[in-house]
Amino acid sequence: MRIQTLYIDQAVADHPLCATIAARLGLSPEPVASPETAYRFVAAAADPVATGKRSLLLTHNKGAFIRPCPGTRHYTCCNYMILHIGTFCVMDCAYCILQSYFHPPLLQYDVNQKDMMAALDTVFAERKIRRIGTGEFTDSLIWESIDPVSEKLIQKFAGQEQAILEIKSKSVHMEHLLDLPHNRKTIMAWSLNTEPVVAREERGTASIEARLRAASRCQERGYPLAFHFDPLILYPGCENDYLAVLDRLFDSIDPSGIVWISLGSFRFMPDLKPIVQARFPASKMIYGEFIKGMDGKMRYFKPQRMALYRALVGRIQQAAPQVTAYFCMEDDEAWQQAFGFTPAEKGGLPAMLDRAAVRHCGLRL
Repeated sequence: MRIQTLYIDQAVADHPLCATIAARLGLSPEPVASPETAYRFVAAAADPVATGKRSLLLTHNKGAFIRPCPGTRHYTCCNYMILHIGTFCVMDCAYCILQSYFHPPLLQYDVNQKDMMAALDTVFAERKIRRIGTGEFTDSLIWESIDPVSEKLIQKFAGQEQAILEIKSKSVHMEHLLDLPHNRKTIMAWSLNTEPVVAREERGTASIEARLRAASRCQERGYPLAFHFDPLILYPGCENDYLAVLDRLFDSIDPSGIVWISLGSFRFMPDLKPIVQARFPASKMIYGEFIKGMDGKMRYFKPQRMALYRALVGRIQQAAPQVTAYFCMEDDEAWQQAFGFTPAEKGGLPAMLDRAAVRHCGLRL
């Protein structure tokens, strides 16, 4: 983490984890009376997004640590649960919604981890299947150099049988996790894209080769795996490029160890467009043919995205028919056209993913 400024909320100034993180970063912290003070400093910068990626606020989560994924009633949602360990990311992807989601965007890490573990105990005690991930509002692995939170969580989840943890990343900082007794209750997951997209739109991320190599090493150590092709970005020749990435995936990884693969096309709220134009002037992705969807997000015209969906779903079903593939935020018509069925015919998307988790991770009620 290339942190230049470390803010510490006075409410947690005496927390031992703050001193540990400051020492690991080699920085003298700047105390702030409240998180809002740090927000104002970042918001005043010429490029708040870039400044926020180099500024870290240590604070405490006053709200719920575990919350439902913010899906939409207009598209099929998977009922994923988000475990909040921190927010924002040091990597810099042009399409990242976090650039406009947080005001201002700022790396924020919650040090009251005893409360987080207590929240997990409450969820575990419900004795219901839960799919929980840390990679929705941040990248799951970026924090490991300052605090090995994934290591703590893997060991926490290993001691129960009702829930799985998904660690999703574009990083490969996972060597310290390989020998942990994970009990197959953690799914190691990577976001994948084509080489042109990684080169043009994903600053500071690991290469596709490195991600697949890391996934292979995790599979060797018994971890279940997942992969996410989201966002799929349309450009001339993209279909062949995405199919090539799928082929590399199945050449590198035994499909029998893949819990699920998700697919989702590039979509964004309109206020992201000027941010991309200012921060990624060479990017062409926001100039595609878009229409406003039912959730207010700009989406590719359905015939365009369906052509790519059908090609990728066909390749997955051909190469790895046992793998559960699914759409993130699409409607029944898209499912029918690409998969030949709707989630309701399989008991619903949450049930489909729960069954995959039970099959691969040994969940028991």
